[in-house]
Amino acid sequence: MTVKTIAPHAAADLLKNGAQLIDIRGADEHARERIGAASNVPLDRLAPIDGDIPLIFHCRSGQRTKANADKLATVNAGPTYLLEGGIDGWKAAGLPTLANAKQPLELMRQVQIGGGAMVLLSVLLGWLVSPAFLLLGGAVGIGMLHAGITGSCAMTALLAPMPWNRGVAGV
Repeated sequence: MTVKTIAPHAAADLLKNGAQLIDIRGADEHARERIGAASNVPLDRLAPIDGDIPLIFHCRSGQRTKANADKLATVNAGPTYLLEGGIDGWKAAGLPTLANAKQPLELMRQVQIGGGAMVLLSVLLGWLVSPAFLLLGGAVGIGMLHAGITGSCAMTALLAPMPWNRGVAGV
């Protein structure tokens, strides 16, 4: 089955007529901000759905859904759509979302901020104090390379149990 892209306002109309909206992002992303009508089924937990109800899939920007369009096409016997622009496109169209600023930043963003800060710190300390501090930046680079190759990230493992992440869905 072919998956079509659908504009946010057209998607909102389909939802009023019984379509189902599925957010394929991680539970931590969904907890921070979501479209009210969306069910959260992360991409790695997606399974075939009985029936032929129209399904609309979304992520943050639309890139994850586009990259996984072939997989998403196999989930449903009925019409299947990708929300154009994801939740960002939904908001840009002036449609409402539910945001919970009390939820911590998504774990991946925490990793990016922490890794970037450590590399910046190692460069500054390497320049101002001792070149030996550049080893910290090298260690972060090795860790990121390892995470990309294996899918296992040590920094995520360190950040997930932190107090601000306790009780967050999916963490």
